[in-house]
Parts: sequence; structure tokens; C-alpha cells
Amino acid sequence: MKTKLSLMMVMIAAALLAITTFSYGQAGDDTKKAADDTGHATKSAAKATGHATKTAAKDTGKATEKAADKTADATKTAGKDTGKGVAKGTKAVGKGVKKGAEKTGDAVK
Repeated sequence: MKTKLSLMMVMIAAALLAITTFSYGQAGDDTKKAADDTGHATKSAAKATGHATKTAAKDTGKATEKAADKTADATKTAGKDTGKGVAKGTKAVGKGVKKGAEKTGDAVK
């Protein structure tokens, strides 16, 4: 009877060992599949991010070019306006100097 009981215990232990080994093997396969899926998802996300970054860079370039054009136009207009203002100011100063010279000439006479 003791031998029969020992034999049954060995068989139960062997069965449990086989089940445990199979379970660990299955968990390894599941882990590998999950890692592969994660890798594929990461690759897809990286491609999408790269595409979005490329599009954003193009849009930024276009906006910068438009802003530069507007700045150039505004600078050109400001230069013209400044030139007109300087010309008017110079004319006014010239008239003032002329009047002052005339008054000085009259005072000297």
C-alpha cells in the first residue's frame, strides 16, 4: 500500500509539473504576441507622428513666408511715410530759417 501511495503521489506531481510547464510556455507565447503587437502599434504611431510633424513644418514655413512678406510691405510703406515726413519737416525748417534770416536782415538795415 505504501508503494501504491508513493506511486500515485509521483504521478500527481508529474501531472502538476506538466501543467505548470505548459502554463509557463503559454504565458511566454502570450507575452511575445503582446510585445509584437506593441511594437507594431509603436511603429504605426511613429509614422503618424512623423507625417504630422512634416505637415506642421510645411504649414509653419508657409506662415513664416507670408509674415515675412507682410513685414517687408509694412517696412516699405513706413520708409515712404518717413521720407515724406522728413521732407515736410525739412521744408518747414527751411521756411523758418528763411524767415529768421529775413528778420535778421531787416534788423540789420
